[in-house]
Amino acid sequence: MSLAERLQSVLVTVAALVGLGAGLLLPVGETAALLVLPALLVMVTAVVLQMDARQVGEVRGAGRLVAASLVLNFVVTPLLAWALGAGLLGGQPDLRIGLLLLLVTPCTDWYLVFTAIARGHTGIAAALLPVNLVLQLALLPVYVLLLGGRSAMVDAGTLVESVLLVLVVPLVVATTLRALATRWRGSGWRDRRIVAPASRLVLPMLYLAVGAMFASQARTVLAHAADLLALLPPLLIFFVVAPLLATAAARLLALPADHRVTLTMVSTARNSPIALAIAVAAFPDRPLIAVALVVGPLLELPVLALIAQLVRVRAAEGSAPETGRP
Repeated sequence: MSLAERLQSVLVTVAALVGLGAGLLLPVGETAALLVLPALLVMVTAVVLQMDARQVGEVRGAGRLVAASLVLNFVVTPLLAWALGAGLLGGQPDLRIGLLLLLVTPCTDWYLVFTAIARGHTGIAAALLPVNLVLQLALLPVYVLLLGGRSAMVDAGTLVESVLLVLVVPLVVATTLRALATRWRGSGWRDRRIVAPASRLVLPMLYLAVGAMFASQARTVLAHAADLLALLPPLLIFFVVAPLLATAAARLLALPADHRVTLTMVSTARNSPIALAIAVAAFPDRPLIAVALVVGPLLELPVLALIAQLVRVRAAEGSAPETGRP
């Protein structure tokens, strides 16, 4: 893990504070608001550029792991998110939608780092990335409209258009760019000149989006600072329950150690950047929803680091896990 990745939660906090200060002290709100969505679109495109569709083949020999991952991520977690929101945030609809958007979007980037740290099966973990991304695209509008209740006061067409903008457009751009670069210059040139630079764009674009969002909504953040603390209990409960459910499922299915670790990481890590992009596009007049999503990575990254150490494959559990086919 690079220094930038280790400091990600700290740098997200710094970006938020810098943006908040700028928004309170300078007349930059309208200009900052124009930067948020473009920065997020560039970030999502950079994430998708790093995906290799050939990795999907890795999942064919890990049926039990894949099935457990899909059930946990797309059935159990949405129900858990709904229960936590209804039980702990019932009187705060914007925070409840923010929590829902965060928890129903499985991670498509940094979970790979923590899977590697914990000595999980990185080949299968990488192969699950495009699967999770496509299912998020298809199911996110359904989750918000069905589980959001009256608090999700957004037209279905608006929500679908927002998801298409934030996920499909970057997916098409990135896939086309990868294919053209591979055809014209080869995979080695593509990885050096396009994929590697794209990987270095993700975090700066996230920090820019967070800073610009806080600058544009500084007054809203200041007025609701105490409300954001209400997100901590449901988030803490989720980050305790999710790995416990994954561990229980892995034991029930008798998964090998590296598969168990992979299931834990892929079903616990959340996709806050994608959720943030959706919130900005779908709920532009309800900024507290997007602001709430910034709390996620501040808590999530330290928790994932701790979980990676707790579930790490030890030498006594067998030789080092494979990173290719199971």
